[in-house]
Amino acid sequence: MGNSRNIFLYPLSLIYGAVTYIRNFLYNTEILPSVEFSIPVICVGNITVGGTGKTPHTEYLAGLLRENFRVSTLSRGYKRKTRDFRIATLSSLVNEIGDEPLQILHKFPDVLVTVDRDRVHGVRKILEERPETEVIILDDGYQHRRITPGFSILLSDFDRLIVRDYLLPYGNLRESKDNMRRADIILITKSPENISPIQRRLIVKEVDKAPYQNLYFTSLIYKDLLPVFDIPEREKDHSKISLSGDCGVVLITGIANPSPLKEHIEKTAGEIVHFCYPDHYNFKEKDIINILSAFNDLKSTTKYLITTEKDAVRLREFTNIAKPIRSVFYYIPVEVYFLNDDKNEFDNLIVDYVRKNKRNNRISEVKRNN
Repeated sequence: MGNSRNIFLYPLSLIYGAVTYIRNFLYNTEILPSVEFSIPVICVGNITVGGTGKTPHTEYLAGLLRENFRVSTLSRGYKRKTRDFRIATLSSLVNEIGDEPLQILHKFPDVLVTVDRDRVHGVRKILEERPETEVIILDDGYQHRRITPGFSILLSDFDRLIVRDYLLPYGNLRESKDNMRRADIILITKSPENISPIQRRLIVKEVDKAPYQNLYFTSLIYKDLLPVFDIPEREKDHSKISLSGDCGVVLITGIANPSPLKEHIEKTAGEIVHFCYPDHYNFKEKDIINILSAFNDLKSTTKYLITTEKDAVRLREFTNIAKPIRSVFYYIPVEVYFLNDDKNEFDNLIVDYVRKNKRNNRISEVKRNN
């Protein structure tokens, strides 16, 4: 959504806000039941429409915890065509599991990746089928109030801070900014790496976190390009590439905000054609034909197809792409980077929570103590 506001939508936002307020009130007062599990459950989510970097942060947690614990992730599997509980495998299709769960599985094959529209049922199935699981990460579960997580991490985009936004449809918020109080940790994501100490202090003051909450700034950094399709072992040494001014690129994106990636590619590539699709786009054969046609029309001698890590999961299913094209088809991974040397503090908070296996989160403890 853009930054322009249609004042005529404001009354609808008031109605929407009343509905979400009543819903949260019913859960907060326990009129509507919420299930709390004895196993550590970490929730990663937001209250904003649009991408805030949930999947990279879920991957960060999975990568951190898998070193010492048996980890499972659980999400609804956005835009999949199935509805039931499923365990992802490397042979699963996007329409069965969803693109983001498959992305996590390809990165961490030793992590149990699951999907279920009903998160309570999903947790129970994980514990039933994989009782050795030691921690569950709920991807995009902040508004799933039927579960009381042991630890909640709320993401807010640096350029679209929750505290500056409004409720749908006038703004982009799915519930009131007051519900930031449910989080144990607030992450200001996609922050500029060169943000000044004064800017940080101003944002911390504006967010006005509660005493029991921790707030950190993170950035998403682009890593080295990787092949979309499997490369034979004998050819892997030659599969690493770097862009230069004499390279041509067809960039393919189906994400919420492709502008930063496009700007990143433009810094090095001399020629670029961008195919911009909606978030979680379901690519069709005609799209592939158009993309390949643009690739053939590039004037550069050296040319590549480049996409996002999430889109690579979908595009990989087009097995009819010719081998010469496959050899120049790459995706660019992103990685979470903590600013201000806060990585160790954040890591220790998460690991300590899981290690101690506390059933109740710190917010619940604060409420009891008060």
